[in-house]
Amino acid sequence: MSEVDIKVPNIGEFKDVEVIEILVSEGQSINKNDPLITIESDKSSVEIPSNYQGKVKSLKLKVGDKVSEGNLILILELTSNKNELKEEEKIEKQTETIIEPKQSSEQISITQNKVTGISSASPKARKFARELGVNINQVVGSEKDGRVIEDDIKKFVSSKSVNNNEVKEIKPRKIKNEYEHADFGKVEIKDIPRVKKLASTYLTNSWTTIPHVTNHDEADITEIESFRSSLKDIYTGEKIKITPLAFIVKAVVASLKKFPSFNSSIDEIESGKMTLKKYYHIGIAVDTPNGLMVPKIRDANNKKILLISKELRKVSELCRNLKIDKKELFGGSMTITSLGGIGGSFFTPIINYPEVAILGIGRSEKKHVYINGKFQIRTMLPISLSYDHRIIDGAEAARFNNDLKENLGKNFAYKLAV
Repeated sequence: MSEVDIKVPNIGEFKDVEVIEILVSEGQSINKNDPLITIESDKSSVEIPSNYQGKVKSLKLKVGDKVSEGNLILILELTSNKNELKEEEKIEKQTETIIEPKQSSEQISITQNKVTGISSASPKARKFARELGVNINQVVGSEKDGRVIEDDIKKFVSSKSVNNNEVKEIKPRKIKNEYEHADFGKVEIKDIPRVKKLASTYLTNSWTTIPHVTNHDEADITEIESFRSSLKDIYTGEKIKITPLAFIVKAVVASLKKFPSFNSSIDEIESGKMTLKKYYHIGIAVDTPNGLMVPKIRDANNKKILLISKELRKVSELCRNLKIDKKELFGGSMTITSLGGIGGSFFTPIINYPEVAILGIGRSEKKHVYINGKFQIRTMLPISLSYDHRIIDGAEAARFNNDLKENLGKNFAYKLAV
C-alpha cells in the first residue's frame, strides 16, 4: 500500500500560521476533501482539506504549532487506485488553496475544483454543518457558484425534520477592532500562558452555559482567629501556623453534608438527572505565575485541620512549579477561591464546571458589630457564594451561607469536629 505526504498548500503571503484545531486522528479513514486541520492568522481562519482518500498513518502537527506552505501535516496510506491518483495529481496542480489577506473567515474557503462535486463553503459553515451532523455536500448553496452558507444548512436541517433540540446555538460573531492597537502607540505582543489558554475554554463554557447568581455575606471568625494565633507546639513552644483556609475547607465540608445539592453536577440538564457525589474533594484556586490552577484536597471530610493545612501548602507548591498531576485538577465537589492574601472584599467567582457552586473569600477585617444591644469589635470575613440557579435556588443558597457562618462562628470547635 503506497503512502503520500500531505503538506500545507499555498496559503498566500502568510507564514507561521497557528494550527488551532486538528480534525483527524491517527488510524482514521478519510475521504478526499475531508478537512484535516484548521489554521488561523490574525486576519482569518481556514480549513486545510485532503487531496487523497486513505487512512491516517501518522500526524505530524499538534494544536498550537506554527505552519507555513510546504510543512508536513500527516502521512496518509492511500486507498485510491492508480488511475484515481493520477487524476488527483492533475487536479492538485490545477487547484490552489489561498488565504486572501484582510478577509473575514466567512469570506474565505478552500478553492474547490468544479468537477469534484464538492460543495464550496467557508470553514465556519463547514464547522456548523459538522456540529449538526450534516453532510455539507448534500446541501444546495444559495450563493454565487453554489456556495453554501449557514442559512442553507438551517433550511436543509428543517427539511429533514431534525429535532430542534439537537441544533446547537450559533456563536455570536466576533467584533473586529476598526484600528490596530499599534495605531495609538507602542505595544508588545506576548504569548498567552498555556495554563490561561486552557482555562479560558472552561471559563467561557461555564459563564455562557450556567446561570450564575452570587450571594454575598459576612462570617464572624473572631474566635477562629484568636485560636489560630494562640496555637503553639507543646514541646518546643514554637507557634504553629495553620492557614485560615484549612478551617474554611472543613466548614464547607460540613455544610455540603447538610446541603447535598451543592455537592452535585448536572452534566446534561436535558436528561433531567443530577449526579450527587458521596465524596468530599474540595478544589482550591491557586494563583501561579502561569495562571490560575485548581487542585483538589481529596477526602477532606476524613482529614484533620492540621493535615489539610499541610496539604494546601503542598499542592500550591506543586502547581506553582507545574508539577501537579493533571488528574488532580478534576473530580471536585466544590471550589474555594480566596483573595484574602491579596485584598478586596466581595466579588463574583465563576463556577468551576461541572461543579454547581464556588465560594469566594475576601480579606477579613475588624469591624464594629452591633451584638446584644451594644457595638463590639469583631473580625469579619467576606464570603461570596456563586451557584448554578438551575439546581440551587436563592433560599437554599442563603441557608447554605448561614450554615457556613455558624461553622466558622464562635462554636467552630464543635461544628468542625467532624
